[in-house]
Amino acid sequence: MHTRDEIASQPDTWRAAADLAPTAATRLPASGERVAVLGCGTSWFVAQSYAWLRESAGHGLTDAFQGSAFPAGRRYDRVVAISRSGTTSEILATVAGLHAGTRVTALVAAPGTPLCAAASDVVALPFADERSVVQTRFPTSLLVLLRAHLGEDVAALPAQAERALAAPLPDEHVKAEQVTFLGADWAFGLAQEAALKMRETARAWSESYTPMEYRHGPLAIAEPGRLTWLFTGAPEGLADQVAATGAAVKPAVLDPLAELVHAQRLAVRAAEDRGIDPDVPRNLTRSVILP
Repeated sequence: MHTRDEIASQPDTWRAAADLAPTAATRLPASGERVAVLGCGTSWFVAQSYAWLRESAGHGLTDAFQGSAFPAGRRYDRVVAISRSGTTSEILATVAGLHAGTRVTALVAAPGTPLCAAASDVVALPFADERSVVQTRFPTSLLVLLRAHLGEDVAALPAQAERALAAPLPDEHVKAEQVTFLGADWAFGLAQEAALKMRETARAWSESYTPMEYRHGPLAIAEPGRLTWLFTGAPEGLADQVAATGAAVKPAVLDPLAELVHAQRLAVRAAEDRGIDPDVPRNLTRSVILP
């Protein structure tokens, strides 16, 4: 199974991404640049996480946009365009419509694609490319690269991924009727990505929120047979409040990126439990290419 194999390969691809970071530095946003980050689907969630990390680290204003929702007329020093395939229609259309002279960095799985041809700079991660429709190792490896570029020490992250690959998947989690993922700050993008993995892979009812926002309505769906999975620490009293509903609570144990690896495994196991082939997600293609 391609999806399972690609999930399992992440310790190695994360090490390769960390090794790539120094040589990719001149093609990535410099500190002080005004930056917009574009993505669709999984890539949009990566864009959100990166934007939060970059701005909070003091490197400059960083906005994240869906490929189809870039604000016309707004100017940036650099636009970072994320597309595993390099062929996503909305990303290509937005890049083509940018102000002349805007520097564009393409973040892709492999070079030689239309997005690469349209960009000023290209950073390719061919070691993290995937045969699967559903993305797993490309987005996580890209975030390791970007975190390293922002100055984080990412040396321990591959070991975190290994722990996530060995972590248990209790039967009550696999068979949960509904799963809600909670993540704060940069991990909110990862919580959204985990929920998307459950929908894409297992056709499962899944949602995502920040932990503080969860109390403002979404908590109403918590009940026995459902799961709330935390990617970051819970605000005081929240875990007890969820547990009181009868829902299962999965606390954050690892780095949020490693928690995502664990959630990817849950999506595959839940799909198999439902008789669904994770390599053949319904209604989806590897890249959205519009007429």
